[in-house]
Amino acid sequence: MSDKIWLSSPHMGGNELKYIHDAFDNNWVAPLGPNVNGFEQDLEKFLKANIKVAALSAGTAALHLALIECGVGYGDEVICQSMTFSASANPIAYQGAVPVFVDSEIETWNMCPLALREAVRDRFAKGKKPKAIIVVHLYGMPAKMDEILSVAKEFDIPVIEDAAEALGSSYKGKSCGTFGNFGILSFNGNKIITTSGGGALVCQTQEDKDKAVFLSTQARDNAPHYQHSHIGYNYRMSNICAGIGRGQMEVLEDRIMERRAMADFYTDLFQNINGVEVFAEPSPDFYSNHWLSAITMDATKLGITRETLRLALLEDNIESRPLWKPMHLQPVFEGAAYYGGNVAENLFNNGLCLPSGSNLTDNERNRIRISIERHLSK
Repeated sequence: MSDKIWLSSPHMGGNELKYIHDAFDNNWVAPLGPNVNGFEQDLEKFLKANIKVAALSAGTAALHLALIECGVGYGDEVICQSMTFSASANPIAYQGAVPVFVDSEIETWNMCPLALREAVRDRFAKGKKPKAIIVVHLYGMPAKMDEILSVAKEFDIPVIEDAAEALGSSYKGKSCGTFGNFGILSFNGNKIITTSGGGALVCQTQEDKDKAVFLSTQARDNAPHYQHSHIGYNYRMSNICAGIGRGQMEVLEDRIMERRAMADFYTDLFQNINGVEVFAEPSPDFYSNHWLSAITMDATKLGITRETLRLALLEDNIESRPLWKPMHLQPVFEGAAYYGGNVAENLFNNGLCLPSGSNLTDNERNRIRISIERHLSK
């Protein structure tokens, strides 16, 4: 059998080892050091906004700290996009808070501003002012930030942008992750760049970054002995992982172009197949890094479901995966409030993510093309 074609595998650039060797040579292997500072500065420069970045152990850690900085505590309500990975919602539970889920809209698959407004108004009517809004840029596609920020401003609710999948994406020329009170980045092994594991918190002020760093290093007070006045966490990124990140930043622009080229590949592949829609930007205002290329399938036109295609690709040793299962349908969040219709549910039922790696070869793309054309022509 041919080698497996993965959905999204790590892609090294070549200089990662240089930064790692520097860390070993200088014995900087702790969660601090020149690579951590340098990686944060590289990200700040890339995002091209007046922001500060704290490098952390995971995107989930970044979201947890963002909720803490927004004052979210036990019993508070946090509005969260329903169609997302569980890491967008789990930190709400870490704080003992209550998630309120909101449906997607069909153009970007992200939080529906109309459903968001409905949710906020109804929570206010029930005497509950949400403490934060978590919006996600799914698969690299920017959300409709103007409308979402308008609702947040009207009701004075801070916004946390989960841009874990959207490094290099932008909305109206502004980088995703820099619109909200806080932004979240992820460098997990399957992301557009990786630090093997890791994430970052994008902050609007130096004060917010300093607080995040303080909390992420066990909240140790400024004293000669170990003294703690706050609950802290072991969330800081190590200098070794940050070294990988510095090498990855050198090739980030290339990785974005390579991912976007994969989206173009699928657009070409499906252009004459009735019943398949390729996920694409709705207008020039949206610029996606196309971290993952995805499609929706109309089984009535194709004669097969997305699950049939997924299993057929798997037989050819090609990985694909259904879209995120909405959080309001997950057993762990059973009973949570939900606002909107069935857009997210329909996307989950009919959508499929396809191999999107920046390191896919021409031979692998040809295998994908042959497999898809064979199974969709039956």
